[in-house]
Amino acid sequence: MNNDLRNSYEFCKKITKSHYENFPVASLLIPFDKRPHISAVYAFARIADDIADEGNLIPDEKIKSLLNYKSNFLERKNSQKYFHFRAVYDTIEKFDLQVSLFTDLIDAFIQDNTKNEYNSFEELLDYCKKSANPIGRIVLLIFGYKGEEIFESSDKICTALQLTNFWQDLSLDLEKNRCYLPVNDMLKFEIDKSYLRRNKEELFNLSTSPAFDGASTKFAELMKFEIERTKKLFDKGEKVLLYLKGLLKLEIKLTILGGRKILSKIENLNYNSLTIRPTLNSIDKISLFLSAFK
Repeated sequence: MNNDLRNSYEFCKKITKSHYENFPVASLLIPFDKRPHISAVYAFARIADDIADEGNLIPDEKIKSLLNYKSNFLERKNSQKYFHFRAVYDTIEKFDLQVSLFTDLIDAFIQDNTKNEYNSFEELLDYCKKSANPIGRIVLLIFGYKGEEIFESSDKICTALQLTNFWQDLSLDLEKNRCYLPVNDMLKFEIDKSYLRRNKEELFNLSTSPAFDGASTKFAELMKFEIERTKKLFDKGEKVLLYLKGLLKLEIKLTILGGRKILSKIENLNYNSLTIRPTLNSIDKISLFLSAFK
């Protein structure tokens, strides 16, 4: 490995260590020889995400920057500015990865700046195909797993994790004028995005009884509906574990358990993720780790 490539991998490693996410990012459960490649994938997505969320730019400027990032990646240019590209190209070549798995991620970030709501659950699933599912497939390929059955199971898990993140971050997304609750579903429960923003604090009176009434009941029923659908995706995709072995199996099992735990926390909040963002604490993480061995 030449110095430029080695330095590129080191750059990716630094980016990985400086952030925390809810999917495998070169953790101690990832074999040493795989960690640089997982870090390269993470750096690619992290930098695109940073471009997409650059606060000082208007959406059109962000889209222009993302399109530039995509064209430089495809044309293998500007590796001085995007120093992680060398490691990403090396990873793609070593594991025969489809370039479209990476460009799909960029397209999802572009979509975040062109679309701030989804009319149907099917539309939302289509977004997840680009924003979440490629990561699972890339990780599987890096570990030598391939085949439609394992990919389909992985897709369901990745989509379920993405949806879990949407329900967890509902309040944060609303502040960005973004809402992933499907419009059709909200209408079914007589809720809309402007109503959520306008009544965010009023929907829940946490100092009194946790019981729901009025508008809060409708919102709780909506969230219960979405969470039940998300659980079913976890149930259907969990057979991915049957194909895996070793530490990757443990890592993925922990990731699934973590996603399910967040859903459980939302349920325990009486579905109030609108004013409270549930997270995993240290005790949760220890409990999940022990559960992963059962």
